[in-house]
Amino acid sequence: MTLLHTNRPGRPSLVPVTDDQTVAAVDLLIADTLSRLRADWAALSAAVIPRPDVLHTDSVLELLSGLLATGGKRFRPRMVHWGWLAATGGDHPESYHHIPRIGAALELLHAFALIHDDVMDGSETRRGFPSVHVQARQQHVRWGSFGGPQRYGENIAILAGDLAHSEASMLAAELPAHLRTLWRTLSVELMIGQGRDLVGAANGRRDLDHARQVARAKSGAYTVWRPLQLGAAAGGASPELLEALETYGIAVGEAFALRDDILGVIGDERATGKPVGDDLIAGKPTVLLALATQRFSPKWQRVLARTGSGELSADEVEALRQELINSGVIDEVESMITAAVHQASVALDSPAVHPAAAEGLVSLAHRVAWRSA
Repeated sequence: MTLLHTNRPGRPSLVPVTDDQTVAAVDLLIADTLSRLRADWAALSAAVIPRPDVLHTDSVLELLSGLLATGGKRFRPRMVHWGWLAATGGDHPESYHHIPRIGAALELLHAFALIHDDVMDGSETRRGFPSVHVQARQQHVRWGSFGGPQRYGENIAILAGDLAHSEASMLAAELPAHLRTLWRTLSVELMIGQGRDLVGAANGRRDLDHARQVARAKSGAYTVWRPLQLGAAAGGASPELLEALETYGIAVGEAFALRDDILGVIGDERATGKPVGDDLIAGKPTVLLALATQRFSPKWQRVLARTGSGELSADEVEALRQELINSGVIDEVESMITAAVHQASVALDSPAVHPAAAEGLVSLAHRVAWRSA
């Protein structure tokens, strides 16, 4: 693999120029962060020695570590990498040292979001394993503990998510001021998107505009555009480049969210690691449900109206999944994904995008849009 040389004092002499190499650097930083966290945790909790065969506080750290060990696609660090390369072409390797830190902070923030999202959605699995709150619930049952196991599991998961958020913030705190400002924007947008998701479901929203706003704020900006912006800003991006990357990022972010919608109702559970149909049961304000509201016959509208009520049977969920295919809703969303990827590719024609990054960004857009998990 090609490496860039830099003679900057106190910095690595070689700078990776592939996103896989950046992901490897991110993984090393996450491992180092967890190692330091374990040492601090042990020192701070040394006064209390856990008794055998009972619940113990160390499970908060163990559960977070377990989730991080399951890996993930690392899309956010990859976006940071390509944003940096789009700005620099690799010609300014001295700025690269911020990139793994941004990527690691994003992955820890993502762990926080996943843990809390699973609690909010009541999701039993994540990446093919029991969700963090489910594992904590199982521990409670295993040791015959007092109180309700479900509430206990959710509470422990909230703490594990909070711990991930704290460590993400610590990493981001060492970034330059302009990058910390962007980090705060990304974090606030994530909360807004999650809030819109919850409020939209509670209000029974089924309109397409709202569904697309949720997708862009909850998944698109936080997964694609803001990581790209952080990487590009670390590399000293021009306003013209940031404008091109924003167009690309919003389009690819929408493709990411739409693919999530599809995988959530007709995906392969063995690939996604999550049960399909949860979005229908919860009545989430997705683009799929918005289009179904426009397309479904009166018969299916009556069934659709009960999503989010907690009254749908397993057979009705399966029937709704099939009707999303039969009615053409899935095909329409697939067309929206294709259009979004095309829009993203056109944005990369800007002369502000360094040629060293254009091909990689096109490839990543395809990978995001047509993934199976």
